[in-house]
Amino acid sequence: MEEQLANGLSDIHVVVTGAGRGLGAALALALSDLGCHVTLCGRSLESLDVIAGHIESRTGDQPKKVVLDLADGLSIDTASGEIMDSVPVLDVLINNGAMFLEESEAPYTASEVMGVINSAVSGTFLLTQALLPALKKSRRPDVVTIGSISGLLNVSLYGVSVPFYAAKRGQMAVADGLRQMLLGTPIRSICIHPPWLKDISPLDADWQAVPSRTKGELATNRDVVDAVIYAITRPRHITIASMIIDSDARGIDFRSHLENNS
Repeated sequence: MEEQLANGLSDIHVVVTGAGRGLGAALALALSDLGCHVTLCGRSLESLDVIAGHIESRTGDQPKKVVLDLADGLSIDTASGEIMDSVPVLDVLINNGAMFLEESEAPYTASEVMGVINSAVSGTFLLTQALLPALKKSRRPDVVTIGSISGLLNVSLYGVSVPFYAAKRGQMAVADGLRQMLLGTPIRSICIHPPWLKDISPLDADWQAVPSRTKGELATNRDVVDAVIYAITRPRHITIASMIIDSDARGIDFRSHLENNS
């Protein structure tokens, strides 16, 4: 923890999408604990209020809350304007928000398919594009996209829908396209691909027990949070362009999803 603080995370400004629950909430809480000023984005203001309350009670900081639906272009325009007004200099954007759609024998609706693809692909790109002026003002700007092993080549569906599978492949392409587009600028584009995760947060006792987990157990939200912290604290001359987090349980290998390993 001391090393992380020494790498300059204290007092930086971070935007986290999908911050109302799950991995996004864990990222927001953990980064706030390290001294970051976090802007919480998500579709539910009620959920953001809960996470903001935890952050304020833990750190004394009052995070900015912005309602954002990444599948809706107008919502992205409105939210990005609010963020730019309140955070003129942005150090880290974490593109975590995206819709999940599991496999189903029933046909998917058009809104389900368009929602999952638009939130991961169009939403990731449009929000990043809108916030580039604030990122360019930072001395240490990073864009972190939370992908998925589902977006990797030759990885099986593993219980996710084809639209989600395609969306995560597209989101990976957005992150790499941003990396190429931003060559020669101070902004790094980082993409992290988690496996299936156990949903925990810094509010849970399990959070502190993660380092003692053994091979064969599910990966957790903390493993992704630690990966994000590692990536954004690397020296500026390198970029962790792509990081795959694998696990024996529900990881890349198809055998990891057999019933006795799940």
